[in-house]
Amino acid sequence: MLRLLFRLGGYVMLACALVAIIADASKSIAQSELVLLPLGQLWFDQSPDTLNMAQAAIQRHVSPFLWDPIIQTLLTWPVWGVFGLFGLIFLWLGSRRNRQTVVLV
Repeated sequence: MLRLLFRLGGYVMLACALVAIIADASKSIAQSELVLLPLGQLWFDQSPDTLNMAQAAIQRHVSPFLWDPIIQTLLTWPVWGVFGLFGLIFLWLGSRRNRQTVVLV
C-alpha cells in the first residue's frame, strides 16, 4: 500500500513538473529570453502566509539548519526541477525491487 502511495505521488509530481516546464518554456518563447519560475516565488505568490508559517515551524520545531541552507536552496530552484527531482525519488521509493534468492548447494 505504501509503495502505491509513493508511486502515485511520484506520478503526480512528475505531472506538475511537466506543466511547470511547459509554462516556463511558453514564457521564455514569449519574452525571447530564458524564464524560470523559482518554487519560492510560486509559493509566495499563492500563499505568503503559509510560507512564513512553514519557515517559523521548521526553524523552531525541527532545526534552523534544515531551513537555511537546505530548504532555502530548494526554494530558489525552478518549480519543474524540484517537482521532477522529488517525483523521481518517490517513484524510486515506490518501485518493486526484485529479491534474489540464494540457493545453497
